[in-house]
Amino acid sequence: MLRTLLSLIFSITISISAVSAQSTEDTVWVQLEAQPSLTVAQDRIRGYAATMQDVNGFSLGGGWYAVALGPYVREDAERVLQVYRAEGVIPIDSYIAVSADYRSQFWPVGANLLDGVAPAAPQITQDTQPDAVVVVEEPAPQEPEVPDETVREARSSEAALSREQKMQLQVYLQWGGYYNSGIDGAFGRGTRNSMANWQADNGFDPTGVLTTRQRDTLRGQYFAVLEGMDLRLVSDLDAGIEMQIPTGVVRKAASEYPFVRFEASSDLPATVLLISQAGDQNTLFGLYDIMQTLEVVPLNGPRERKKSSFTLVGENADIISYTQAALEDGEIKGFTLVWPAGDEERRTRILNEMKASFTRIDGTLDPAAGDDDAQSIDLIAGLQVRKPRLSRSGFFVDTRGHVVTTVEAVAACEKVTLEGEYEANVTLIDEALGIAILSPKAALAPMGVASLRSGAPRLKSEVAVSGYSYEGALGAPTMTFGQLSDVRGLGGEQELTRLALAPQPGDAGGPVFDAAGSVFGMLLPRATDTAQQLPSEVNFAVNADAIRTLLVQEGIATGTADTGTTLAPEDLTKMASGMTVLVSCW
Repeated sequence: MLRTLLSLIFSITISISAVSAQSTEDTVWVQLEAQPSLTVAQDRIRGYAATMQDVNGFSLGGGWYAVALGPYVREDAERVLQVYRAEGVIPIDSYIAVSADYRSQFWPVGANLLDGVAPAAPQITQDTQPDAVVVVEEPAPQEPEVPDETVREARSSEAALSREQKMQLQVYLQWGGYYNSGIDGAFGRGTRNSMANWQADNGFDPTGVLTTRQRDTLRGQYFAVLEGMDLRLVSDLDAGIEMQIPTGVVRKAASEYPFVRFEASSDLPATVLLISQAGDQNTLFGLYDIMQTLEVVPLNGPRERKKSSFTLVGENADIISYTQAALEDGEIKGFTLVWPAGDEERRTRILNEMKASFTRIDGTLDPAAGDDDAQSIDLIAGLQVRKPRLSRSGFFVDTRGHVVTTVEAVAACEKVTLEGEYEANVTLIDEALGIAILSPKAALAPMGVASLRSGAPRLKSEVAVSGYSYEGALGAPTMTFGQLSDVRGLGGEQELTRLALAPQPGDAGGPVFDAAGSVFGMLLPRATDTAQQLPSEVNFAVNADAIRTLLVQEGIATGTADTGTTLAPEDLTKMASGMTVLVSCW
């Protein structure tokens, strides 16, 4: 009976204190627990609110959410802590917190008790009815502040932690540089020593047992790097995805199937994509290929495709990109995080929060989602398609797919492709001649192969260059016609021929034909020497004899052209198209 009466009086006193809040001085709270999920925190709040009053929910930052009672003056909060602990209705490691520990309030909805609200001292007040006086209990005498926890109390509160919570403490200590053993949730000598070292460095007694407040301080240090990131649980009902997103640096920009785009909202150039579409394994594999064509997924980095999922990591000097997607029950869902290079700790921490919180909910993105007016050949669902650094021309010289091209086409490339799709290795570079020889990584079957001419055609005879004049924009090679001006270079170079024609930069590396369709050279790029500018129609090619010598050195057999009859321009164009290849540098 006495216990019930005490609880009743205690409850009335606390309710009056909470309702009569007026200022922020001496405002404290009883924090019951913290959760890394907003959904879980809301569920826990509803459970507490069914049996007690003054239940609140606050954001702690770093993707964590607190459940707290209050607001109270400190002496009332201490009584709350004592009584509720004794009755076993709150966790044993509950503790007194101050308003500065919290960011924003999310429960009750619409409440903002952190903004200028604090409990006032109880007063004797008069009712509006005559002669009706309500007597409110006088505040208890000020008691000395209760210490955080004794070592015995700290051990007791520590014992109530789950294995996962203990492992998380080891992660915090490891991050701080105090712990370097396995994350196992077992507090042995190594963990205790790391706790003591952390306590000593942070002005606490090095007992080797962290109190509840110290554990919270350590957690706060761990998440301090995420200040300003404003990680929030975002539920996108259109995409059917719920996850933590750094809303402090990105905001929702558009939904264009199969992506929901969150673009940078600050100086930090971050991007988040939610991936959502209905489909099967073929759809998943197609998405895997498409993602690798986007600028937000750089070429370098590990990637893995399994039967029902894939991951992509791309990195360059500017960004690091992580993508994961999985197929479940006919729905493909995942996400991409694009983060600036050089901010690895914060990127890793945010990525881990996103992975841990990723949840599938009902629905996939509507295939009709998107802006029909925003059309561009360089965009996929509003995202920039990756373009090569430059593209030049080349030509097949044997049936195994070996290609001759210009050195300019392969200089300082992360990757070289043929026809924008097939990767190739650079097997030889001759800087003096300006020739590079490529071999495809996978077997190719060229439609046509060059036949190299012995010797040069007659001076002033008609010649033609086949090449990707506009670096692949037209999708097929074009022919540029002209004349053979000289069988040597301007300095008498025997390996060069001089041409009178006006090619485009993309034509460099392309085959030069005589009137019968024999290849007698490879077009060289125009010189970039600013001290001497030749007329635009003066260009050079390295001759077939020099090319053949290099091919023989590499063990590549080529065909030799027979003197034939003059081909009609359309026939020459058709023949040239089968052997000319787009060489791209990425």
